[in-house]
Amino acid sequence: MHQHSSDCRCGHCAAAKSLKNTFALRPASGQINTISANPPQAGCCSGGSCSAVTPAVPEKTAETPQRYSWFISGMDCPGCARTIETAVGQLPAVGQARVLFATEKLVVTAPADVRSEVEAAVSAAGFSLKRSDAPKEAAATPGFWRENRTIILLAVMMLVSWLLMQVDPRAGQIAFTLTTLAGVWPIARSALRLMRGGTPFAIEMLMSVAAIGALFIGATTEAAMVLLLFLLGERLEAFAASRARRGVTALMALQPEEAVRISGEARETVPLSALRPGDVIEVAPGARLPADAKLMTASASFDESALTGESIPVDRQQGETLAAGSLSVDRQVRLEVISEPGESAIDRILHLIEEAESRRAPVERFLDRFSRIYTPVIMAIALLVAVLPPLLFSAAWQPWIYKGLTLLLIGCPCALVISTPAAITSALAAATRRGALIKGGAALESLSAISTIAFDKTGTLTEGKPQVTAVISLAKDDERRLLAKAAATESGSSHPLARAIVARAAALQIEVPAVSDQRALSGSGVEGIVGGHKLLICAPARVEKHRLTEDQLAQVSQLESDGNTVVVMLEDEQPTGLIALRDTLRPDALAALTELKAMNIQSVMLTGDNPRAAAAIASELKIDYRAGLLPAEKVAAVAEMRQRHAVAMVGDGINDAPAMKEATVGIAMGSGSDVALETADAALTHNRLNGVASMIRLSRATHANIRQNITIALGLKGIFLVTTLAGMTGLWLAVLADSGATALVTANALRLLRKK
Repeated sequence: MHQHSSDCRCGHCAAAKSLKNTFALRPASGQINTISANPPQAGCCSGGSCSAVTPAVPEKTAETPQRYSWFISGMDCPGCARTIETAVGQLPAVGQARVLFATEKLVVTAPADVRSEVEAAVSAAGFSLKRSDAPKEAAATPGFWRENRTIILLAVMMLVSWLLMQVDPRAGQIAFTLTTLAGVWPIARSALRLMRGGTPFAIEMLMSVAAIGALFIGATTEAAMVLLLFLLGERLEAFAASRARRGVTALMALQPEEAVRISGEARETVPLSALRPGDVIEVAPGARLPADAKLMTASASFDESALTGESIPVDRQQGETLAAGSLSVDRQVRLEVISEPGESAIDRILHLIEEAESRRAPVERFLDRFSRIYTPVIMAIALLVAVLPPLLFSAAWQPWIYKGLTLLLIGCPCALVISTPAAITSALAAATRRGALIKGGAALESLSAISTIAFDKTGTLTEGKPQVTAVISLAKDDERRLLAKAAATESGSSHPLARAIVARAAALQIEVPAVSDQRALSGSGVEGIVGGHKLLICAPARVEKHRLTEDQLAQVSQLESDGNTVVVMLEDEQPTGLIALRDTLRPDALAALTELKAMNIQSVMLTGDNPRAAAAIASELKIDYRAGLLPAEKVAAVAEMRQRHAVAMVGDGINDAPAMKEATVGIAMGSGSDVALETADAALTHNRLNGVASMIRLSRATHANIRQNITIALGLKGIFLVTTLAGMTGLWLAVLADSGATALVTANALRLLRKK
């Protein structure tokens, strides 16, 4: 993993530094090679061979797999996604095919260009594709008539048939027959396409067999009603799917397609794909940023709620970075672009959502495998119900064929198959809208079982910005003079404690003297010459024991017990002062941990800080702790806890990544390092700790929702199975066991979108 230097000027590193609140992932768009499309840049912190976005890979050969992607039109449910995957997966040249339902995208991996073959296969299955590297066009929204004309025409024909039935039963029968044939034609045609695409037991096939079978036994009215109810159910399912995807499509719409680029005094409107790092752009008030950028205007307010969930506009100063999709609230601003096309904050979040779909929950994978066996078994049972009683017991053929057809409809697995993905898609969309990114159904399911959460201290429970809390003189200098000397010695250092000392001196408007021969001592501290005297600032443990008196050591111990980190300043090898610094707790830390405790979740702090400082922080937060831990020891602590129960690890730094990987679920703070964000199973983009409890609460609600959905799907089928065999219900009620159950399951799943 490439580490981004603060001094690196290359475009990749600039982008990475600006995207602390997003995942450093790269979206698939069009044809993507495994070799980075960006050449090494001079001044890169990797020594001119930048790997900030993509790792170094062997030179591409003819057999290197290529990735291709398309946007899909016509998908109504996750079952459609499986159909497309099956159709494309049968092509011999395709290595892997994956449909991302939330973003309506097909991603194919193949050793050669298979785009034409894939497009033909998907078209034959009844769906349309558009290459994702093609210029974007405004999507035409189908009108009400176009979307519902089949249902409307079928309903009108049924009404006419019913009226004819009242006047002339024979004419009515003929009219219902024609109505059924008109309704079954598009469904049967779709069933044949699916069969050729490798999906012989689709719901369309079951409906076609049931409707045509009903015509043969004279149940014309019920055959037409079955088709109408089925089409209504499909329309409701499509509506529910669009609702579940609404959060994702809203996110995609945040990024404008064009930008105003400034070249000298000239302004030009350019497409988003033409922007490059270093370009200067202008954004009008009320408009959104087309790319990640650095503010050049002195100051401005931005609405970042779409990405962070924070509803209050944020004031940004010159030089601060902003994510694509942020809205300029109060003025026209100029910014410098820092992200490549396709690599902005929004692109990374969309790619995360796409990756999340490939990480399906275990229960979803089980139900998917189960349905592939379940459907042909049900068809076989329906056939046996239709033919065995007449053959073996001389029963009348028509009633038992009717029962077999009814059983065929009852046995459709649609409601069962959609019970899990509908809930998970809704939950992931709800989490994304509230500033929590969960990488798929597997992570969402694991979160519901968490009983212990391990927290890193610095940057997770605390702000990660230490402040000076005490300056104690041990010699003739007063506190201001002592702080002036310390700030001079620490000036120019990038260490958080050094920056805190310099910032404190600046806040008190203390004049800092000149320093010479400044030198950082590896693992020891920093030294320099100030006013002709040699100054050294280091940790108390680095000071020779005889140089600190018992009283001074007691002062150090007391400060550390209060949660401070203490440094000692020596002048000409004699202690002259103590400076205590403390990293302040996040404002929401105590409330977040209290909320977790109310949910019967135990919290523990894992830190590399000294035990006394850790004890003070833990006491304030009322949680257990383990201190003085190296990264490997954090991993061991998490592994030990995981042997007893499911554990989540919340962290933000590179040193937290191994422990997050070891945990059942790793959760990264949005302000964390790229490594932590990539390792994590979930992330809090709004950077608020109370999001942890919200994620777990949402996960538990999703788990309960899935159980309810499975109960609805199987319960309705069981009830109608008994009533059908008893001769109490017929074909049109059997459709309710499928379309009705599917509608109920989907509506129940959509409740998660409103989950607080």
